[in-house]
Parts: sequence; structure tokens; C-alpha cells
Amino acid sequence: MATNAVKGAAKAAEANPVEKVRYSDEELQEFKALILKKLESAKNDYNELRAAITHSASNGVEDTSPTFKVLEEGASSLSKEESGQLAQRQYKFIQSLEAALVRIENKSYGICRETGKLIPKERLMLVPHATLCVEAKKNR
Repeated sequence: MATNAVKGAAKAAEANPVEKVRYSDEELQEFKALILKKLESAKNDYNELRAAITHSASNGVEDTSPTFKVLEEGASSLSKEESGQLAQRQYKFIQSLEAALVRIENKSYGICRETGKLIPKERLMLVPHATLCVEAKKNR
């Protein structure tokens, strides 16, 4: 009789494996390396955008053109405005990546902030700064 109970418990354990609560330290280090790589790239992009806005990367006279070139000024203003928006978005991305690094140090990285479940590794490899699982994201 006792062996049947043990067999039943073993079958139940197989059918319902223990769900991971957090990623292992090795996995966290793998994510950290990915985030650091993306962070470096994002910072480079951000610096390029800032340089394009301020013209700090060139010795040209783009910002001192005569005022009778109205169409060129309009295009230049639009280009600066678009670069500004891209830079702002890039800065927000950098902040999200830095927050992800903090979560790695706290060992809370990869845990959905709404459901408390572990975000799938595949999702985190594509979107390393994700804080929501797909299920919670769809419910928003």
C-alpha cells in the first residue's frame, strides 16, 4: 500500500515539475553579458545622435547657413527634431538596460512584475530589459 502512495507521488511530481522561481547565477551572468553588450551599443548610438543634433562631430558650417535658404533650414530643423526624438528614445532604452542590470544584481531579473512567474529565457534574449511576461503584456 505504501509503495502505491510513493508511486502516485512520483507520477504527480513528473506531471507537475517544480517551477523555477528565479534564474541561476550562471544564467544571470549570461544575461548580464548580453545586456552589457547591448548597453555599449546603445550608448554609442546615443552619442552619435547627440553629436548629430549639436554638430559637435564636425567643423562644418551647417548651423550658420544664410537665412535665405528657407527650405534647407526647414529640412535641417526636421532632421534635428527627429534626431532629438531618437536620442530621447535611445536614452530611455539605456535606462531600461541599466535597470535590468540592477535586477540581475538583486537576483530578481526575469521575474514578471505582474504575475510573479519567470519570463521565458527566449523572450529575455530578444528583449533583455523586459519586466513583463507575454501573458501579462497581452492583458494590458
